[in-house]
Amino acid sequence: MQKSFIRKYLTNKLVWLYIGCGGFVLGAALLGLLSSSVTIPITTVLHIVLENGFGLRWLEEVPKNEEMIIWNIRFPRVLLALFVGASLALAGAAFQGLLRNPLADPYTIGVSSGAALGAVAVLFFQVTIIGLGSFTLPFVAIISGLLSLLLVFGLVRLSNRGFAIETIILAGIIISAFIGSIISLIISLGDRDSMTQIIYWLYGSVGMRGWGHVQLIVPFMILGTMLLFIHYRELNAMALGEEAADHIGVDVKRGKIFILVGASLLTGAAVAVSGSIGFVGLVIPHLIRLITGPNHRHVLPLSMLVGGGFLVLADLGARTIIAPKELPIGVITALIGAPVFAVLLVRERVGRGKAID
Repeated sequence: MQKSFIRKYLTNKLVWLYIGCGGFVLGAALLGLLSSSVTIPITTVLHIVLENGFGLRWLEEVPKNEEMIIWNIRFPRVLLALFVGASLALAGAAFQGLLRNPLADPYTIGVSSGAALGAVAVLFFQVTIIGLGSFTLPFVAIISGLLSLLLVFGLVRLSNRGFAIETIILAGIIISAFIGSIISLIISLGDRDSMTQIIYWLYGSVGMRGWGHVQLIVPFMILGTMLLFIHYRELNAMALGEEAADHIGVDVKRGKIFILVGASLLTGAAVAVSGSIGFVGLVIPHLIRLITGPNHRHVLPLSMLVGGGFLVLADLGARTIIAPKELPIGVITALIGAPVFAVLLVRERVGRGKAID
């Protein structure tokens, strides 16, 4: 009986998919740690990580400069890219499930722009909320991202066209354009140095970040992830439509609130530490659904894994393509995501046209 269970377990495609995605993340992280202008042996890299992280050591002596490069520069950068990519992909999967359309993500419906406005305001005016300290930045970014989402939904309701995905995306573009003009106004009020700093931050990057930024995103990422994982059944039920979900006993309003809060926590925290990085939440969940189907029990965790690994590789490309200079990571994700978004939009329109015919 035990052998048959093990055989069934090993022949399960989802098991191998999880193993493959886990291997992809580990491989991407290892590449991110090893690949740079300064070559450090893999044994030294692993020794530095294990010694500083877990107190394990097997090499007698490690050069201080190499330890500084790995532990204070590369490792927090790889972790931050991993967490930001996982957060954006998970938020995108939640928004797509909630709105029942693969074209929705934090970037296209305006949440990222709202979070960026809050973060820019904190950076420019040097605001610190009493009792929050360094957590002021992600807190304000999360609140402004949630407010932006509420504005989008309010604009959609005023249009009297229901929650059609085209209307939501159009509303997201309108709100994003308005928010972009406010951000431009704030930037124009500053001096050249602050202008350069904010513009570069808006392009999206995980470079020149340290352990402080990792500590900022972790609590919000954990809370947002827990909210979405706990409510994956609501996302599955909403795929049938809100009325059908209500008939099978799902509290639609309560589920919506928790899902929106969880996705906004993830988006706001990611934007606060890395700037605006688009299309991760659009591309990754859609690809995962093509492989696993619509069950959010698997879509959510696999989107996290692949999204994290994807952004680590995107960051690796951003810092190696034109080395020693760096590209903003948002440029890499946009170059990949924009064509995919166009293909998805065309497929969606063609599919609806065939359904009408």
